[in-house]
Amino acid sequence: MAEIDLRAVPRRGGRPTREDAARLGERIIAIATRQFLNQGFGATSIEGVAAEAGISKRTFYHRFRDKPDLFRAVVRRLITHWATPFEARLADAQPLEATLMMVAQQILAAALSPEALALYRLLIAEAPRFPELAHIVSEQSTAGGNRLAQLFQRAARDGSLAIEDADFAAAQFVNMVLAGPRRAALGLGAPMSAQELERWMRRTVTLFLDGARPR
Repeated sequence: MAEIDLRAVPRRGGRPTREDAARLGERIIAIATRQFLNQGFGATSIEGVAAEAGISKRTFYHRFRDKPDLFRAVVRRLITHWATPFEARLADAQPLEATLMMVAQQILAAALSPEALALYRLLIAEAPRFPELAHIVSEQSTAGGNRLAQLFQRAARDGSLAIEDADFAAAQFVNMVLAGPRRAALGLGAPMSAQELERWMRRTVTLFLDGARPR
């Protein structure tokens, strides 16, 4: 992920400009991202984020309703960062197998990043106490799954795939690509090398297409 400029927004007399307000919003989200991912949801407080940002709680509440709303903004920003290359590549016209390889590469590039692994650990650790966290992540993650489902719908219409439920197929493809490499990255198996990840993706795409093509 690109480095975020955490320098304070310049202080001036009079009302802040839109640019100042946007920079302050980015600063708050950047600070909250670091605190959530390093400390967890429960240990991160509005007071702590506001103090590090150098703002009052009143200024904070002008931008965010509460801590879940701040967490939603953090997740939205992370997912937008991860999804941008995915969306751009998915728009390219390629054969289906090449497209799914690209999708698999983008999924793993995002999901195995330090920020994504930290977010996943946060969800596993804190979702039992804060069940709204899983809902927020699911809510913000739907766009990429929808685009993949649309790809499968087009392939079903032109006869390339025999798929009745494109949403289910998209979810299963993501699970097939992600499960093993993420377990290894979390320390629940031997770390996978770049060559092993490449082989994993190719075998996964082949297995999926072999199961989804018309008989």
